[in-house]
Amino acid sequence: MATEIENIEGFEKYLGSELGVSRWHLVTQEQVNLFADATGDHQWIHVDPEKAKLGPFGGPIAHGYLTLSLAPVLLGEILSVKGISFGVNYGCNKVRFPSPVMVGNRIRIRAVLFSLDKFDGGAQAQINLTFEQENTEKPCCVAEVIYRYYN
Repeated sequence: MATEIENIEGFEKYLGSELGVSRWHLVTQEQVNLFADATGDHQWIHVDPEKAKLGPFGGPIAHGYLTLSLAPVLLGEILSVKGISFGVNYGCNKVRFPSPVMVGNRIRIRAVLFSLDKFDGGAQAQINLTFEQENTEKPCCVAEVIYRYYN
């Protein structure tokens, strides 16, 4: 169930709190190939499953930035903000990829509202995301993402 925030002021009660955890999402070879086509990154560890089986990870892995690019979709399962005109992805302070996402595995995110800075006409929220891979203890991505919400 998504955390529903009624307006920008409603963020304040969630400061320092976990907003929720998304559902598990399967990372497929087709998704990886489409990402490779979109970005031009066709490195064999991503797009050649047979060669990747012999590589350092024992199979193909998702691009790190593919993992990160799932943040808006996964966060949309966790957070619903009402009473605003719109919100935008403003960027990241820090992103790390501590472990690879194996193609065929499932990932999800855990979100914590770290900070909220109001400005004239809206607010900027830093949400710390931990991307988890099923059956793996180490996160596959940790990111300090920034969203701006406008009245």
